[in-house]
Amino acid sequence: MRKRAAVLCGAAVMVAGMLTTAPADASAPRTARTASAAKLTWKKCGTADFPKLQCTSLKVPLDHAHPGGRKITLALSRVPHTAKTYQGPLLVNPGGPGGSGLALAGFVASSLPKAVAAQYDVIGFDPRGVGSSKPALDCKPGHFKPVRPDSVPSTPALEKANVSRATSFAKACGTKYASLLPYLDTISAARDLDSIRQSLDAKKINYLGYSYGTYLGAVYAKLYPDRVRRLVLDSIVDPTGVWYDDNIAQDYAFNDRHLAFLAWVAKHNKTYKLGTDPAKVGAKWYAMRAALAKKPAQKKVGASELEDTFIPGGYYNGYWPHLAEAFAAYVNDKNSDPLVKAYANFGAVDAAGDNGYSVYTSVQCRDVSWPRDWNQWRKDNWAVYEKAPFMAWNNAWYNAPCAFWPTSSARPVDLSNNALPPALLFQATNDAATPYEGGVTVHHLLRGSSLVVEQGGGNHGITLSGNACLDKHLATYLTNGKVPHGGGDIDAVCKKVPDPAPSSTKALPSAARGSALHGLLGFRG
Repeated sequence: MRKRAAVLCGAAVMVAGMLTTAPADASAPRTARTASAAKLTWKKCGTADFPKLQCTSLKVPLDHAHPGGRKITLALSRVPHTAKTYQGPLLVNPGGPGGSGLALAGFVASSLPKAVAAQYDVIGFDPRGVGSSKPALDCKPGHFKPVRPDSVPSTPALEKANVSRATSFAKACGTKYASLLPYLDTISAARDLDSIRQSLDAKKINYLGYSYGTYLGAVYAKLYPDRVRRLVLDSIVDPTGVWYDDNIAQDYAFNDRHLAFLAWVAKHNKTYKLGTDPAKVGAKWYAMRAALAKKPAQKKVGASELEDTFIPGGYYNGYWPHLAEAFAAYVNDKNSDPLVKAYANFGAVDAAGDNGYSVYTSVQCRDVSWPRDWNQWRKDNWAVYEKAPFMAWNNAWYNAPCAFWPTSSARPVDLSNNALPPALLFQATNDAATPYEGGVTVHHLLRGSSLVVEQGGGNHGITLSGNACLDKHLATYLTNGKVPHGGGDIDAVCKKVPDPAPSSTKALPSAARGSALHGLLGFRG
């Protein structure tokens, strides 16, 4: 799935560089340890937001089929349990692929009810190739430096320019990381999870994954069903469409979320003065896009960068007031300053984003087969664009390196699983990054699982984001393993969190927790 390369929470950056390996923490509970399991020591690496964080690192085989060969290093974080009742490690992953999970451990531990969090060692990690893990990929620094060619290839020259960008990125990855790329895939990452489990002296793990993290968790559960104690999947990837078809499905869903944003702007015409008719508001947005294609704002925001700026609004409606203010200022006041600022906040790619995108392409392009004939991409994406123009070509170019990827491809994993304890699944009906059908599909594939739906919700990553109904189901499950059972496709329904108020000063307090989570997720897919 496409990920949004956004600025990650500062806590993730502060955690970096404070990693080590040594004998295991004496306070860790003991179970049988395999001879090859590494030992860990944890050092304080707390931040202002997450003062209880601890950090370490773990060496794992690059190729798990040859455990005695080359090793790579995974960066780990932890908020240790404090309760007498200890339920084991809870591994958390924010998605991507390419998302750093170090700060997510602190967020989850501080967002769960204290009595629940206290029963777990909440474990974050940077997957292979990501962030503070070593080596960390960066195939082509500055690949998203503005101003890029218009994403819509309306002329042969524009198509050629965008194809050239995709091919050059794929070539750069192959040249720089030829020895690594064959081992950057979801199955290898899942085997890393089991190495983490062993290093923690745990017979079984608990797992909470968002977005792509749901696929990673389900793959782990397929490989090691007897080593899963509790499994929570939030905003669920459709495993039957990985990855080409899933990305096309995203295009339609993101277009719908953009239409919802335009309708929200029209509803609040008193604030934004862009009109009361959503269609006319939309026409103004596309007129803005056309103007920026001809003359980028402050030589920083062209048509492609405008799309980058507004796509995060499809993940989280808490961003809508800020995006609407920038939209209104550009259209009504001819003031591009708020738009350029919004691009810096939501759309610009920094070094962490370059790393995340490098891992994203490496994993998805290696995971499964992609069309290698560019004519198929051209045909399919023009067909999408005719019905859902908002993100169609932007998303196509984001994934286009996979058409030219230098490694062979693996096969999709069959995630059907009858050997798991009850898993708890969460899905919003209008989620754009991982459309609703994926949640239902995985619910059917995981026997005994329970699906909790946020009816009418459009945000991505919905637990620990301010919906008390969803969080109650999560807390209950983590406390005693109980899941709701309603029968059929849906086991429980929660109402969506209300859309934000038009004033950002009113919107932020109620959305603060969700904003923090989405700053940590920060990814498409």
